[in-house]
Amino acid sequence: MKPILSNLCILNCFLVLLFSSNANPVSEKNDSIKVGVAKVCITPEVPIQMSGYESRTEPFKGVHDDLFASASVFSDGINKAVLISVDVIGFSNSFYEETVSRINNKTGIKKEAILLSAVHTHGGPVSKSYETNVSPAIEKYVNELQDKIVNVVIEASGKIQPVKIGTGKGICNMNINRRARFADGSIWLGRNPDGICDHEVSVVRIDDLENNPIAVLVNWPCHGTVGGQENYYITGDWPGSTARYIEKELGDNVIVQVTAGASGDINPIYGPNDKFDDIEAIGMLLGEEAVIITEKIKTATSGGINTINKVITAEGKKRLASRQPNQKLEPGTDRNINLSVIKIGDLVFAGISGEVMNEIGLKIKVDSPFENTIVVTHCNGNSGYLCTDEAYPLGGYEVMVTQTMPGTELLITDNLQKMIESVKN
Repeated sequence: MKPILSNLCILNCFLVLLFSSNANPVSEKNDSIKVGVAKVCITPEVPIQMSGYESRTEPFKGVHDDLFASASVFSDGINKAVLISVDVIGFSNSFYEETVSRINNKTGIKKEAILLSAVHTHGGPVSKSYETNVSPAIEKYVNELQDKIVNVVIEASGKIQPVKIGTGKGICNMNINRRARFADGSIWLGRNPDGICDHEVSVVRIDDLENNPIAVLVNWPCHGTVGGQENYYITGDWPGSTARYIEKELGDNVIVQVTAGASGDINPIYGPNDKFDDIEAIGMLLGEEAVIITEKIKTATSGGINTINKVITAEGKKRLASRQPNQKLEPGTDRNINLSVIKIGDLVFAGISGEVMNEIGLKIKVDSPFENTIVVTHCNGNSGYLCTDEAYPLGGYEVMVTQTMPGTELLITDNLQKMIESVKN
């Protein structure tokens, strides 16, 4: 049986086909843009507890691949902005607030111009995202992590140079909608080939003035869950293997930043398991597509930087007792959601502080007046799962654990649409 796609999915497929072969320079409007990039290893030095699976309670046993934090600092001569990517599961709101305050004090970059994003690997250490009452060893690591994030932004700021920027899009089908319907009618974590799934790969290429790439930014919507609860070895999961593949292909002097698109209901095709070959396979396939896109991109000097940040408040909901459909929703504590928009020329980053269902991300991109709109999630704090209104009566894991009521979807999309419109000029 052929899957029946919604109008939104059909529109998404059309847009991807339209732009997958296109590689566009970010238009030149004002003065030339400058960028500095840097990265630092953040692998814990001693075994501590890992994040991502409640059943995994022991410290990690070893390191399969190192974890990194990277930063790209943009400047138009007047305004600055920074995109930070970190190989951890996420950040608490307090960690975010402390970190951006320190970055602002050290670099002068305004809070609304900072995107602090996590790749959402489930193979990393506890990073104070969802956990409380952590051990002294974990507290020490979290403090060191914050120091390294601040310092990598300072380092990138010191490396600012004139650059040319371009964008491109492609497709990687190694992700799948995970809201699978079971025999009892309930929805649980599985594979749903008929479900809407955003496969778009967005790439930003940053060259020096001699047309040599110095950084590549890759965005793809997928959970970092190839590695499962059986795995006790540190890994960046598919984001880490993707970055390694691209850096190997383009040269060690190129820094690759990976960010997670809207993927609250999207998992990788492989996993969750403890097979690192699967992690490397997805990294290779996504990396190959990103390299192909990168090589087609034509770069040009970019226009100015505009930024805006807004905290919205969604009606709170208590956690449900099960994943079953049509459950009564009990009011809970209202939940803040941090929304951020950074425009660099005709390129827009839209940041959201949560695990956003992919239909919400698709709507943001379709409605944006900017062709090059990249949705970055797990960004600037933690608001938990953020679901579509359509998902609530169907139940499922995401609906069970979300802390916001129906209406959150429209609250996010309407506010981001207005924010993106406001940075047009």
